[in-house]
Amino acid sequence: MTLVAFVDRHSEVASVRLTKARGSSPREAGTEMFVAPGETYGTIGGGQLEYMMIDEARMMLAKGIAHAVKDVPLGPEIGQCCGGRVEVEIALMSAADRQGALARAEAETRALPHVYVMGAGHVGRALAGLLAQMPVRTLLVDTRAEEMALCKAPVDKRHTALPEAEITSAPAGSAFVVLTHDHALDFLLTAAALARGDAAYVGMIGSATKRARFESWCRDHGGGQETDALTCPIGAGGSADKRPEIIAAFVAAEIMAALTQTRRNTAPEAAETLHTAR
Repeated sequence: MTLVAFVDRHSEVASVRLTKARGSSPREAGTEMFVAPGETYGTIGGGQLEYMMIDEARMMLAKGIAHAVKDVPLGPEIGQCCGGRVEVEIALMSAADRQGALARAEAETRALPHVYVMGAGHVGRALAGLLAQMPVRTLLVDTRAEEMALCKAPVDKRHTALPEAEITSAPAGSAFVVLTHDHALDFLLTAAALARGDAAYVGMIGSATKRARFESWCRDHGGGQETDALTCPIGAGGSADKRPEIIAAFVAAEIMAALTQTRRNTAPEAAETLHTAR
């Protein structure tokens, strides 16, 4: 369910937003969830804090209380031992508030990092299915229509004879994982992703031997392309199990670690933008 569908379904909604987070807390300042009498959308981190704020928001909805600010220590007294302290703002949402929340949600969707899965084979399809559940925009790219048709995940599917063009036109900060049916195509696409110089993650399926061959190929045919930023083999740090779903799980973890590291590095700027927008 989307936020648009949620607010359309409920005539009365309260916003629950973490305005301050000191010490250890389940989510960062700026995190927001929405509460209706019988349903919620989003999360401020779960646990006892969230249960308490949902109850408070529903009490406010029932009594028509427009606004409240709660200062909550996350200690044994509420049964949540994070050790920090948060300030939570609860507000009944006007029509303008709803439109503002929808606009922010749309902006966040537009700002999602792009992940390009270059290859719709067994691992590519499994990876697309996992990434569909992540806060990213996933694009599955392949030259083979029959393989693409086997992917049922709700991701952006790009059937194209020129997959390298998708890499060239990708926004800065994108992640690229290359796992096609052809080693030569893998090399071409991986070199194109590395040549951008602005990717959050570049991975290529294979082995240490394949990486060595790629590095040799770069020296001989790739104009001396640097390969330090390349992850190859992909998903190799977690398990020796080679089933596609297992490989995909570890690759998804690598990609999300890289993307969230980038987000952490820009968090102060993002927090200031959020504060200014409200």
